[in-house]
Amino acid sequence: MIAAHESYENQNARFWIEDGILFFQYKPSTTIDLEVAMRVVADRIAFQNERHLPIFCDTRGIASIDKAARDYLAKSGSMLAKAVALIGSENVSMTMSTFYLEISKPSVPTRIFTIEQEALDFLKGYIY
Repeated sequence: MIAAHESYENQNARFWIEDGILFFQYKPSTTIDLEVAMRVVADRIAFQNERHLPIFCDTRGIASIDKAARDYLAKSGSMLAKAVALIGSENVSMTMSTFYLEISKPSVPTRIFTIEQEALDFLKGYIY
């Protein structure tokens, strides 16, 4: 079991590992362009330190995201991910997440949730 206190934070997001799942949370009012997308992916990959993990990605803090960032996240955003659960509640984050899934076609199992426990249940199938 990986320690729950293992965490990292940059100006756009916080991430930590708990019970074998990487939790990734965008900070409130985050605007994601290509530069931000590249930084958060690079920081997450360095934080994971070669470990493939299921990822719980809380998108509720995203205010906007541009096409270049969406394309980059679709190609590189799932590196070292076994599966991704996207959490959204506001219409904006749900619309962005749905668009991401339909247009960008991520390379690992990825689903959108509004209920955190359902997302965790989905990811638990990828802990091994």
